[in-house]
Amino acid sequence: MNITFSRKTDLAMTAIAKLAGVSGMTSRTQLAESVGTSPGYLAQVMAPLVRAGWVESGRGPGGGYALADDTRDVRVLDILELTEDHGQTLRCVLRAQPCSGTEACPFHQVWTEARRVLVEGLESIRVVDPGGTR
Repeated sequence: MNITFSRKTDLAMTAIAKLAGVSGMTSRTQLAESVGTSPGYLAQVMAPLVRAGWVESGRGPGGGYALADDTRDVRVLDILELTEDHGQTLRCVLRAQPCSGTEACPFHQVWTEARRVLVEGLESIRVVDPGGTR
């Protein structure tokens, strides 16, 4: 079985992890290079994280991105909920739409339970290691 995150989610989690390893601002260009994307796409990825208050941003020379002080409490599930398309996450594994309550697919019960366990696990994982330097 293969469970994958979208590119946006992967970049968001990687960027937060990279920012956790430094103090102060990291330039957009430098952060984009370290996570393997363009500065323009990084700005799109970081915008929801800034709006959520998990990342601070600054413009001009010396600007860039830095983790906000309360980022230690951000869970992997929080990032997923912010960056993933909820329509896709609720989609049936056999159909192109969510299963209806009256016509559930053969995988519905198993997939519902697997999703519940996965969500519980993702709720318990912090994006920034609480024992780390930040």
